Amino acid sequence: MSTGVTLAAARNAAGMTVAQLSGRTRIRETVIYAIERDDFSHCGGDFYARGHVRNIAKTLGLDPGVIVHQYDEEHGGVPLPVRAAAVFQAESTIKLRERRSPNWSTAMAIALAIVAVFGVTRVMSGSGETIATGNDAKAVPSPKSPVTAKPSTHPKAAKPASDLVTLQVKANRPSWVDITDAKGKRVFRGTMPAGRTSTWKGHKEMRVTFGNAGGVDLWVNGRHLGPPGKSGQLVRRSFKPEAPRSR
Repeated sequence: MSTGVTLAAARNAAGMTVAQLSGRTRIRETVIYAIERDDFSHCGGDFYARGHVRNIAKTLGLDPGVIVHQYDEEHGGVPLPVRAAAVFQAESTIKLRERRSPNWSTAMAIALAIVAVFGVTRVMSGSGETIATGNDAKAVPSPKSPVTAKPSTHPKAAKPASDLVTLQVKANRPSWVDITDAKGKRVFRGTMPAGRTSTWKGHKEMRVTFGNAGGVDLWVNGRHLGPPGKSGQLVRRSFKPEAPRSR
């Protein structure tokens, strides 16, 4: 389910009208109707849209952070801090005027710190472990540790089977599911119709958001965990590989 559909479903489940929700959140009814249709053009910008979504989710008993995160993913990710700072540009200007003279001591200390970090980085990058890689390992051997070139010639070891996460979801009722891997790459996103069973695999971690947590059955690494939440509830879970068993 999208952000607007999730908020509309939560409002209906709470038995609340748009007028009642408007009275509690101080958000105009026309704006709420538009948000529930995933139309955020009446909010006055992304900054205010995220505020309206957070306010409505909190009033309906949902997790505001989860709903705002869903909105961000649907609209290009988390906005840069500069968007919020632009709203308070006048305040920032006042602060700059109050400090007319630069603090040269602080600037000098920062410059020295940067030079020190750069020097340490150059020293570390000159070690035998970094230059003895690929085709340059033979042409530029390290005088300190010549044997470090050998490991780089071997192929990368395959990932152990123990870091694999197997996720199986059976939809007993239509349910919205969003799955990403350990690197944040989306594996699946959409509504599973009732009766469908799907299996996904990933390394190290699988992160799942259930739009209707009570409408699905869940298996992780072969273990039946049952429904991850209640009917109509928005739930976020993360799963890691099964711990190795002692022999």
